[in-house]
Amino acid sequence: MATLRLPELIPSPTQDCETLMKAFKGLGTEEKEIIRVLGHRNASQRKDIREAYQQLYNKSLIDDLRSELSGDFMEAVILWTYDPPERDARLVNKALKSMKEVNESIEELQVIVEIACASSPHHLVDVRRAYCFLFDCSIEEDIMESIPSPLNKVLVGLVSSYRYDKEVVDIPTANLDAAKLHEAIQTQQLDNDDVIFILSVRNVFQLRASFLCYQQNYQYSIDQHIKSCGEGPLESILKLAIWCIDSPVKHFAEVVRASVLGLGTNEDSLTRAIVTRAEIDLAEVRGEYEKITTSSSLDQAVADDTSGDYRDFLMALLGVEV
Repeated sequence: MATLRLPELIPSPTQDCETLMKAFKGLGTEEKEIIRVLGHRNASQRKDIREAYQQLYNKSLIDDLRSELSGDFMEAVILWTYDPPERDARLVNKALKSMKEVNESIEELQVIVEIACASSPHHLVDVRRAYCFLFDCSIEEDIMESIPSPLNKVLVGLVSSYRYDKEVVDIPTANLDAAKLHEAIQTQQLDNDDVIFILSVRNVFQLRASFLCYQQNYQYSIDQHIKSCGEGPLESILKLAIWCIDSPVKHFAEVVRASVLGLGTNEDSLTRAIVTRAEIDLAEVRGEYEKITTSSSLDQAVADDTSGDYRDFLMALLGVEV
């Protein structure tokens, strides 16, 4: 369930554009008006606003947001204002650039696994199409160029998938796939063709049945057995893919928890989790967060670890009045 809250009466795109332009004018930007408009519009409405803004003022709303805002607030608002496939394509490109240019940690690749394994098949296709349009190459090409083997082989399999999206499960196939996965883990051949085929091709309901069969047949969950192979990049990517397939809401609850844990806040991860799930399942993420963290609610944790307009914008996407 989404957390995004829309007003009862939605102004026209032209009216919203006029409100935004007024907020940009003068000596200071009226950030509250930007939050009031963009923080309470769905993806279709934001698209209409972007298009109307271009027609009315002959310039890009994204460019004006970038020039008028700053810091984490700017990053969050711009990510939110993009069309979701373009947003995710840009997130993938940023992650791959980080790996290629500055050799960042494997955590940079988390966004690629999330988009491949915690999105609908149709959204993934749209992301791949947007990536080609924006960057003049495919995601697969950039993965092969930026990521070493065998990680690139696994990631290409995941982003290339087009899963059947209906709830169809065959238990004999689930048991057979569980056996193949178990054999690959026992022989520490985590990048073999069977593993990549199963994780990339099966629908998520079939995979969840396979993960359940694995635990029933071998007494341990598949991610526990993968962990026994080591703590390397390949093991981490496979465990992450399984988490995103098996329970996206649990995964994103953990992303939020890790983002606010300790003295500092990982604003990039926090922004990504809230912006990308606010129109999908952020209400369920909130419920899972409260199961794994007894000290505070997700809303309170976000409020405590952020400040200013950035905080107010995230709270708007969480559906919380401030």
